[in-house]
Amino acid sequence: MHVSHLSLADFRSYARVEVPLDPGVTAFTGPNGQGKTNLVEAVGYVATLASHRVSGDGPLVRLGAERAVIRAAVVRDQRSTLVELELNPGRANRARINRSDNVRARDVLGLLRTVLFAPEDLALVKGDPGERRRFLDELLVARAPRLAGVRQDYERVLKQRNALLKTAAMARRSSGRVELSTLDVWDDHLARAGAELLACRLDLVAALQPLVRTAYEELAPGGGPTLLEYRSSIGEDAELGGGREGLYGELLRAMGALRKQELERGITLVGPHRDELGLRLGELPAKGYASHGESWSFALALRLASYELLRADGGEPVLILDDVFAELDARRRERLAELVAPGEQVLVTAAVPEDVPESLSGARYSVTSGDVVRIA
Repeated sequence: MHVSHLSLADFRSYARVEVPLDPGVTAFTGPNGQGKTNLVEAVGYVATLASHRVSGDGPLVRLGAERAVIRAAVVRDQRSTLVELELNPGRANRARINRSDNVRARDVLGLLRTVLFAPEDLALVKGDPGERRRFLDELLVARAPRLAGVRQDYERVLKQRNALLKTAAMARRSSGRVELSTLDVWDDHLARAGAELLACRLDLVAALQPLVRTAYEELAPGGGPTLLEYRSSIGEDAELGGGREGLYGELLRAMGALRKQELERGITLVGPHRDELGLRLGELPAKGYASHGESWSFALALRLASYELLRADGGEPVLILDDVFAELDARRRERLAELVAPGEQVLVTAAVPEDVPESLSGARYSVTSGDVVRIA
């Protein structure tokens, strides 16, 4: 799988740009702030319908423009698919596949798969639990695009249930009377969607564990064993091995046990949105105890494990390394380059050509003031 052509209109700093791409390694080099990351961000957006840098689409549209357009020709099994995305902040985005308008933006998921390394990945180790939950869910959707609908269903139900709990909390404080007849209905909906999402996460963590351990050892030999621990908000004594029906029952039980606290606080206190992916290095949690280099190695190991998992599913993903090498010491830089060099397509950004290891030979583009010029 690779992208053979990228076209942008009013995306970030680009009024318009056309970039032909080859399989193998392509490096974009140039001073910071010139638009290198914008290019690979657009490729990542086609794969995930989200940016790795911002949470909303507004900053992706060039200042003064009403919309942005990304077009990518994706080649898989010698067949090319043209994916077009129109970003409309404040309104629904639009998508086309091979010029057909009869698609939803969500239908694009799965046509291109990417694994993106970026400085922001340090938050996977040092950041709050939401970063790690998002990592799991994005990987789930990359493997099975239908789970995007499960995520949306869960978030919709959670929003509705939280609104009801907030209203109930306000009513209790003012009159003491609360109508809870519909709360049981939302409990059921949340438990159903939550059980599906939780089951998929548990399976994913089990599949990732050996791959993360291997990747970390390759990046930092002798650095100590790594461990992934999924911590569910339904409680330490909960039975997580009973399949989806078992998890559904556990979620209902936990919501019932916490109903008083939820009514007092006006918020849902149990469910996948409250869970945590614990990362351990040796006997200690990585967060707060791992050094900067160890944290980087753990974050990179999570991404390398994701790559191996997606590759095993079929269809090698595009690897994107956004300004990563400048963050690594010489040993980790060379080791990472060796590990990713065989990829079908590897896109690299760097401030100076010297930051790109020699083992990553291939096409070179210079990016300066929005001009993207091939130099090798």
